[in-house]
Amino acid sequence: MTDATASTDSSTAPSFDDPSGHSPLQGNHPGFSEARRAAAALTQLTGVARHRIAVVLGSGWGGAAELIGKTTHTIPTAELPGFAAPSVPGHNPTVRSVRLNRTGSEDGAGAGHALIFGSRTHYYEHRDAGAVAHTVRTAAAAGAEIVVLTNGCGSLVPEWAPGTPVLVADHINLTGATPLVGANFVDLTDLYSPRIREIAREVDSSLPEGVYVQFSGPQYETPAEVRYAKAIGGDLVGMSTALDAIAARHAGLEVFGMSLVTNAAAGFSGEPLSHAEVVEAGEAAGPRISALLAGIIDRL
Repeated sequence: MTDATASTDSSTAPSFDDPSGHSPLQGNHPGFSEARRAAAALTQLTGVARHRIAVVLGSGWGGAAELIGKTTHTIPTAELPGFAAPSVPGHNPTVRSVRLNRTGSEDGAGAGHALIFGSRTHYYEHRDAGAVAHTVRTAAAAGAEIVVLTNGCGSLVPEWAPGTPVLVADHINLTGATPLVGANFVDLTDLYSPRIREIAREVDSSLPEGVYVQFSGPQYETPAEVRYAKAIGGDLVGMSTALDAIAARHAGLEVFGMSLVTNAAAGFSGEPLSHAEVVEAGEAAGPRISALLAGIIDRL
């Protein structure tokens, strides 16, 4: 349900049956119609005709929602077409409509609204890349220009201890899946926006960047798999983001990715991995990375 103060102004809502207006989601690829239905539902529930930015919050990043702007509506994602309640402990199954702060703007112009997804659909939940893509496709149908993808991950770089935020410069998709169907030859050169990465370094010049490797999960990687990921150019390992990013580029969005190192990857620390420790590491780093992410979004 929406907040008690929610209001609806359907007269401002664009038609999501027709991919026109502000939406970059063009064509009729499988999954696009359902994304348009979800976006139309968001417009009806929030009264906001266009959400300019979308943010997907991974492990450890939940606190950023409070700093990005004023939440005007909070909606359980399971109430929207095409979404199901997440099955992962510690994930927040809501989407917020947020009025952006935009304090960095000289004239306050262009602030607009953002969609903040408190969780994502992981590939390991359904083995369905289309279900994974539904979040970013809904964002595109809602008029977003930019999607910010965050995650918690394991580090292959000894210097990147738990609590370190890392810019995603590129990815390697080891899931064996894709959200694309048919002859959609999408160029992934500079998939992770160099423009926004430069903005991020203006906010914090110490931010490192690396290559994220997505495994299918839900099991953690073996030490041998981690060594393989390192050998092929990976710096970070996890179970999300790459499929989301592919779908976002296909949908016409500018993509920015940030990882939070929550643990050393298997075989690097000599300690067993656990989801509880990942959540704890994210909570410990939460205030710092939330402020960092809000500072970057404030400049977009």
